[in-house]
Amino acid sequence: MDRRTRRATTALAVLFGVALVAVGAWAFTGSTGHDGATVTIADENGSTLGVVDASVADSEAERYRGLSETASLANGSGMLFVYETEGPRAYVMRDMAYPLDIVFVGADGRITRIHHAGTEEPPYRRYTGRAKWVIEVPRGWTARHGIAAGDRVAIEYGRGGDVGS
Repeated sequence: MDRRTRRATTALAVLFGVALVAVGAWAFTGSTGHDGATVTIADENGSTLGVVDASVADSEAERYRGLSETASLANGSGMLFVYETEGPRAYVMRDMAYPLDIVFVGADGRITRIHHAGTEEPPYRRYTGRAKWVIEVPRGWTARHGIAAGDRVAIEYGRGGDVGS
């Protein structure tokens, strides 16, 4: 192999490596690129029970941090945690300054479970459920709106996003 061919091969290998790292980083974070969403919850008849203006947590780092760095959460706002597939999920109230309702939503768009979680100190209780999406809203919001397991969730990306201070 002559010098020119070696240079070209090396350059292509470097470019391929950079592209591979970039794709790997995107795949690891899993980010969809959405900052906010409007989440609408309806009963079996299609009547709207509640609407949430939500920030989106769709990367591993965003899902880990969640709402733990916020001082409050306005009524009608929340956070939507997005996963690639439905699976068993567990949430804790790590570094939370206020209580939450944690709503687990299956891949079919139906609520599978709701937990009413208070603030706590370690060791943290695990709030579990099966979900593709998890919605966190101020504690009591689901009860005030008559929301229960089996209700339907519709997500419209591109709106929402202000979860509080």
